[in-house]
Amino acid sequence: MIQQINPFARGYYGFEIRRVAVISYDDRHPQTFVPLHPTQHHLPDDQMALHACIFNEGYALVTEHQVIPGDLDVSCSGSGTILAVFYSIYGKDVEGALIHLGDSQTREFAQEVVRTLTFETGFYSRCWEISTAHITDEAGRFLCELADIATPTAFLFVAFRIPYSPAIGIKLIATPWTDINLQQVEGTTATDLRAEHRAKGVPEELIDVLHLAGQADVRMLVLDADASILEGLPVIEEEA
Repeated sequence: MIQQINPFARGYYGFEIRRVAVISYDDRHPQTFVPLHPTQHHLPDDQMALHACIFNEGYALVTEHQVIPGDLDVSCSGSGTILAVFYSIYGKDVEGALIHLGDSQTREFAQEVVRTLTFETGFYSRCWEISTAHITDEAGRFLCELADIATPTAFLFVAFRIPYSPAIGIKLIATPWTDINLQQVEGTTATDLRAEHRAKGVPEELIDVLHLAGQADVRMLVLDADASILEGLPVIEEEA
C-alpha cells in the first residue's frame, strides 16, 4: 500500500527554538529577523536589545562594546539597531517540512510552548478510534483470536477486548515504529518487523494499518464498526 502522507500523522514534531535579533535598519523597509553570529552566541539578551549591529542575510553582529574581526565586518552590508530579541519556534509538519510556528520574548515561554505541543510516548500519547471498514473480516477475526489469548510480545502489539462492546483495542509497543527507534529499543527495523508480522500470519491489510499507526507514534488504536472512517486510509470493500 503506497501512502504519500500517513493519515495517522498529526501535529508537529522535531521542534527547534532559535534566538533571533529583530533589527530595524530603514524606515522604508520592514524589520528583519536574523540570528547572532556563532561568535556572539554567549551574549545575553540584554546585551543585544537596543544595541547597534551590523548584519547580512545569514547573521547579525552586535557592534556596541564588542570587537568585530575584520573578515566578519566586511561580510555584513547592513547596519541598524536590534529592537528586541525573539525566540522563534519551528516544527516539522506531517510532510517533514520545517515550519515557523511563532515567536516568544523569552526562551522559557518558548520551551513551554514546545512542551505543550509535544507528544511524549509514556506520558501523553496518541489514541485513535477508527472504523473496522479499514480491515478485512479475516483481520477482525484474527484480532479477536489474539485478544482471547496472551499475544506474544514479539508482535510489538497487544490486542484486547473492550467490555460490553464489539470493538477491539490494540496497544502498540515500542513506538514510533521507525528504523531509528526500533533499532534502539528492539534491535530491529521497520522492514524486519513487517516481515516478522507476515511470518506470524498477521493479515496484510492489518499490517498496513498497524505500521502506519506505529510510524505516527500511535500508542492505542481502537477498531469499531461504529467509528468514523479515517480520511486517507483505504477502506476495504469485501464481496457479500
